Amino acid sequence: MVNKALLIGRLGKDPEVRYTPDGTMVTNFNLATDEQWKDKNGEKVQKTEWHRIVTFGKLAEICGNYLVKGKLVFVEGRIQTRSWEDKDGVKRFTTEIVASNMQMLDTKGQGKQMESADAAGAADVPGDDVPF
Repeated sequence: MVNKALLIGRLGKDPEVRYTPDGTMVTNFNLATDEQWKDKNGEKVQKTEWHRIVTFGKLAEICGNYLVKGKLVFVEGRIQTRSWEDKDGVKRFTTEIVASNMQMLDTKGQGKQMESADAAGAADVPGDDVPF
C-alpha cells in the first residue's frame, strides 16, 4: 500500500510554530495549489485547493525559520486524517499532509537559490557559485 502526497504550491500565510509537551517542534502551514482550464464557453476558470501541512522536529525548525507567506514550495509526505472533540463535545475531523520532505522553489527577494530539507533535517543549500 502507498500513502504519498506530492504538492507544489504557495503558502497562504506564515507558518505557525508550536511545541509538543516533550519539546518537539511542530510547524503548521497552509499550501495553495491551483488548476486552470477553459469552460465550454472558452472562459478561463481557476480553482484553488488548500492543503494543511504539518512538520515535526528538524524539518519543522527549517520550515519555521525559512518559509513565509507566498513562498513557492514542494512538499512530500503522507495523508493523515485526525479526529477530536471540540469544547462543545462535537466530533471534528481534519485531513492534513504530514511532510517528510520540503524544498523551497523560490526565495522571494533573495535571488534564485534553491533550498531543501527532509524530515531528518538534512538541508541542501547551494553556495554562492550557483550559475543562475
